[in-house]
Amino acid sequence: MPARVLDGAAVAQAIRDEVRPAVAAFTARAGRPPGLGIVLVGDDPASEIYVRGKLKTAGEAGLRADLQRLPAAARLEDLLAVVERLNQSEVHDGILVQSPLPAAMGDDAERRVFDVVRADKDVDGFNAINAGLLVQNRARLVGCTPLGIIELLERSTIAISGARAVVIGRSDIVGKPVALLLMHRHATVTICHSRTVDLAGVAANADILVAAIGRPGFVTPAFVKPGAAVVDVGTTQVTDRAVVERLFPVGSKRREAFERRGSIVVGDVHPAVAEVAGALSPVPGGVGPLTIAMLLKNTLAAAQLREGST
Repeated sequence: MPARVLDGAAVAQAIRDEVRPAVAAFTARAGRPPGLGIVLVGDDPASEIYVRGKLKTAGEAGLRADLQRLPAAARLEDLLAVVERLNQSEVHDGILVQSPLPAAMGDDAERRVFDVVRADKDVDGFNAINAGLLVQNRARLVGCTPLGIIELLERSTIAISGARAVVIGRSDIVGKPVALLLMHRHATVTICHSRTVDLAGVAANADILVAAIGRPGFVTPAFVKPGAAVVDVGTTQVTDRAVVERLFPVGSKRREAFERRGSIVVGDVHPAVAEVAGALSPVPGGVGPLTIAMLLKNTLAAAQLREGST
């Protein structure tokens, strides 16, 4: 029997429906809406799409959302100056700097930006203070994607407490924080990575498997315990026909979409996993919509923290 779909779009809609009246209540009480400042450097096409979606969704929820643009040739110092202005702004409760940054800014550019964003405005949860508070299980602002994964599991009635969870990927953005969130909810957690011995064997012991490595179709049925809940965080834009042909059979909707567009977004989990897993998040339509929904929730939380109403 095919896996139950973990419908991230439906869960995201439920979260947006909850956030909207809370935003209206804050606005009535504070005399202004919660404010989000988004900074976009350069003209990366994918980033343009992501930012457009964030601005649209924030506006629909009643938030103030302002976009600050910098050219691709901007220096890191220029970006840090914009962040500092947003830090001092009385109308912006949250700050989001869209990734990736131009390579010319340096390998440590994102870390330096995270260090400058005020912890109480850090709606991405990347500042070292917020990361440290998460380790201690007392964070107020947690990364949107990791938090969205937890919302997806909990609202889909996937039992976390007592479960064996495996996270494939150890990034500061997804892998580490989602592992901590699972552990704080009493799962027994293993973090796997490129040097894990017998990666498939370790993953196959998991009741909950989170794949967050950015390698299309890497997680095959051999990685999955029958009946496990699998969350696919991967979002790789694929233009290589050989990769598409490896993952999707002739006549499938995804293959047809590739033929029409010349590219498709593919997750880290092979489609055949749907025949083994008990529940599986799709790509697209799984974790992606939740990331934006949690951005709204985090911006509201940041506004309430600054107001002192939480």
